[in-house]
Amino acid sequence: MAPGPTTLTSLAGAPTLQSTFVRDEDERPKIAYNEFSNVVPVISLEGIEGERRAEIRGKIVEACEDWGIFQVVDHGVEAGLVEEMTRLARGFFGLKEEEKLRFDMSGGKKGGFIVSSHLQGEAVQDWREIVTYFSYPIRNRDYSRWPDKPEGWIKVTEEYSEKLMGLACKLLGVLSEAMGLETEALTKACVDMDQKVVVNFYPKCPQPDLTLGLKRHTDPGTITLLLQDQVGGLQATRDGGKTWITVQPVPGAYVVNLGDHGHYLSNGRFKNADHQAVVNSNYSRLSIATFQNPAPEAIVYPLAIREGEKPILDEPITFAEMYRRKMTKDLELARLKKLAKEHQVTELEKAKLEPVKEIFA
Repeated sequence: MAPGPTTLTSLAGAPTLQSTFVRDEDERPKIAYNEFSNVVPVISLEGIEGERRAEIRGKIVEACEDWGIFQVVDHGVEAGLVEEMTRLARGFFGLKEEEKLRFDMSGGKKGGFIVSSHLQGEAVQDWREIVTYFSYPIRNRDYSRWPDKPEGWIKVTEEYSEKLMGLACKLLGVLSEAMGLETEALTKACVDMDQKVVVNFYPKCPQPDLTLGLKRHTDPGTITLLLQDQVGGLQATRDGGKTWITVQPVPGAYVVNLGDHGHYLSNGRFKNADHQAVVNSNYSRLSIATFQNPAPEAIVYPLAIREGEKPILDEPITFAEMYRRKMTKDLELARLKKLAKEHQVTELEKAKLEPVKEIFA
């Protein structure tokens, strides 16, 4: 694959999509970015520390068993902080190309700016720019990889990261109780919780029907908190990709996705959200994803196995090993699909040559 662009700025106004972003037909969007569904529940967290806790827990559990995805409002993250974080994020992607590329994370750097994804070996690029940084554990922060523009970014994102860590632990506490465990069980299973913030910018796309802003996947970690603007583009499936819904944006809400780690700890009771992001030609879109992951050495194995069930994992493994296996499998599936496609093309070319052979026989 030819090297991708350093930013999407120069491509957003082009009449056609660069080939490196074009996906196979079976991977292309099935429904539009603004064809909204309200099946993903919106849950108010008001009273979660009091008399409404059991009611809220029931709603969250139902959502996790059904979709692995829900939205929360009245979550305690101040509206002013959310607005300031969003303003700074938009400001970063509005910087000149050379300013963004000061934080280029290609070549294995841990945090910074890049187009599509930092994962190696991907056959097709996602139509997005990202800036990402690791915020927890605090001792591991590398501020040289955090943007210093727009002014105020570091101070605001430090506060934002702290608030999101608190919200994540609150939600994990509810899920722990639902599993019949102590409130801190899921948080403790993470050992020393890791937090990564990924700010996604999806520019207007010349041919959005041919590509994705973010390919279909499940998150590897425990839980993800996503702040999205009102444009729309987050999509989810629960039938293996046969049908999709576009999640209705709710002002000030966080979309909560359960990840693979949370799925395994619950012994498969709670679903890992199967999702993707689509783009459009009318509006750019911004989202801020906060990934709450276990430490690399944390053990991945069900914490609660209900009567009559068997463990969904053969043996305990570390999160680092779980992540390695997931990435290896994803890249291998992509490689096999590419080979199958190339074989199909070869067979088609052979078929076209058959009449020629008959003529000269």
